[in-house]
Amino acid sequence: MSLALVVAGTFFAPRANTQNSAVETGRTPVLVELFTSEGCSSCPPADVLLQKLEQQQPVPGAEIIALEEHVDYWNHDGWIDPYSSPEWTQRQEDYAALFKKDPYTPEIVVDGRTQCLGSNPREVGLEIQDAARNLKTEIAITAEQPDTKGSQRFTVSVGKLAGNTAHDNAEVWLAVTEDGLHSSVNQGENTGRELNHVATLRSLRKIGVADASGASVSFRGDSVVKFNSHWDLEHLRVTVFVQEKKSREVVGAASTKIKG
Repeated sequence: MSLALVVAGTFFAPRANTQNSAVETGRTPVLVELFTSEGCSSCPPADVLLQKLEQQQPVPGAEIIALEEHVDYWNHDGWIDPYSSPEWTQRQEDYAALFKKDPYTPEIVVDGRTQCLGSNPREVGLEIQDAARNLKTEIAITAEQPDTKGSQRFTVSVGKLAGNTAHDNAEVWLAVTEDGLHSSVNQGENTGRELNHVATLRSLRKIGVADASGASVSFRGDSVVKFNSHWDLEHLRVTVFVQEKKSREVVGAASTKIKG
């Protein structure tokens, strides 16, 4: 049976225990970034696809870790995407320079290695399945209880680097995402539509650089996350990933729900 048929036959089959860690399930973490916009009429199908990827975990061998990044260059025709940011636009432009292609929406980037049309389930599924075959760096995230000021401390431990390129810095990034966001669009290309989102990127910052010479631990550090009062703690996740600065390849990722 061909790989394409395997993906087509299993892609949206619901799977139990999707909240288990990659170690427990034997799955390889794969970071899936969707560049999207509420001002783009082609984007809602890609938003729905990302929801299915995160919630159903349908690709064999992969633990899909989603980031939905709303770009700001669609903020015209009367509708301003409330989740858009020039930071996410710049992140997409960095990928575009690497892939030698113009930025577009909806675009999915898999593990920083490959890109494809974000509304194409078959192509996206194949890219994820291929990425799950790569050796990945192990990452552990330990969370303390949130304090009364709306902050929470996380301890991040990155194991020995795996799959990294020589002479490339392996940067450690911490992202906060929120599920369950939605908009009732009344202007622009999506006028009249109710749009729902998952893993919407709220913040992203570099917290360190992994040491390629580390025998068993390449990075260990604490990071305090300040939660915006408008964010819903019950729907937040913290994701940590290791990404090479030059190649942009993601060599490890992990995610955990906020525990209030």
